[in-house]
Amino acid sequence: MARPGGRSRRPDPDGEHIAVERSEGIGFTLINYNKAVLHNGLGRFAEARNAAALATASPTESAFASWALSELVEAAVRCGDRTQAVQAVERLARTTTPSTTEWGLGTEARSRALISEGAEADELYREAIERLGHSRGTVALARAHLLHGEWLRMQERGGEAREQLTTAHEMFAAIGAEAFAERTRLELAACGVSVPQSAQQRTVELTEQERQIARRARDGRSNAEIGAELFLSARTIEWHLRKVFNKLGISSRRELRTALP
Repeated sequence: MARPGGRSRRPDPDGEHIAVERSEGIGFTLINYNKAVLHNGLGRFAEARNAAALATASPTESAFASWALSELVEAAVRCGDRTQAVQAVERLARTTTPSTTEWGLGTEARSRALISEGAEADELYREAIERLGHSRGTVALARAHLLHGEWLRMQERGGEAREQLTTAHEMFAAIGAEAFAERTRLELAACGVSVPQSAQQRTVELTEQERQIARRARDGRSNAEIGAELFLSARTIEWHLRKVFNKLGISSRRELRTALP
């Protein structure tokens, strides 16, 4: 689509270029902060690191840039760049320490734990959980449990790791933080705890045709009725439903009501 003056606008689904053109630095920062959170949740730490670095690059932005610093710490540590992580913690502390809020100090403790070792790291994770537990930062608290659980697993303290990770998974699942819930589920699996995928994650495995058939079956339509709507035979519908049941780990149409979101 051509812009006034004959220049074409390139696709900008995230709105980054628009924010830059309008000198809306805070918009650019917010976009990259959100990307950093998403990629950290998905375990894509290199992408999270890049996004967080962009979100914290401007010396004139402070609000979302401060939030992004904690994302940069986690991503940099996971990428093996301790120097970058330490620098980000130092910048973060300039705002969290003076704030004296439980959320700020808890976030700082969680970030310092990531760059610490041994008993100091353990103590900082516990401080983060304690402080964030007295704030409204539910997601931040759940992430503190996750990070502590990951650290405990690496220390071969399996029982304690399972406790922290189970708490984190329950919190993420309750608030619909699917990416972090899946990351936590995989950590629990590494601890020997089997947690089924959520309904939303399981349905991703269905093909589009299987989803159409499954939704109609869930809503009470017979195989013949579904076949008539989709121009398939009743026998073909039955074959597809068997595949759906196997993928979702269920055995009857009645269970589709809970297996499908």
